[in-house]
Amino acid sequence: MAKIENQQQYDWAVERVEELLHVVNEDTPEYSPQCIELNLLSNLVADYSEEHFAIGKPTLIEVIQLRLYEMGLNQKALAEMLGVSQSRISEYLSGKSEPTLSIARKISKLLNIDPAIVLGV
Repeated sequence: MAKIENQQQYDWAVERVEELLHVVNEDTPEYSPQCIELNLLSNLVADYSEEHFAIGKPTLIEVIQLRLYEMGLNQKALAEMLGVSQSRISEYLSGKSEPTLSIARKISKLLNIDPAIVLGV
């Protein structure tokens, strides 16, 4: 199967997909040339996008900072919730140290963060 090799081909394929989206709908037979072309180009665009524009997984620090923002909390409030010093939270958020397993468990529960992210799995 073909592969999109560069940005110019990608831009053309995206534009063509957009054109085909106006032509193909749920009533269009799967075997129609437009539907086949749309499926093929969509897959090629998705493959290129995944390879060149992929967004990596967030770090634990980024997730904690986001949750603190979303919950309207600061480092002092988190320290109180976890029963640790504010300087310890600062060390976690600067990457100078990692939380212990028991603290990681508390972070996961209190901030509603997926345990896999907290454990780096």
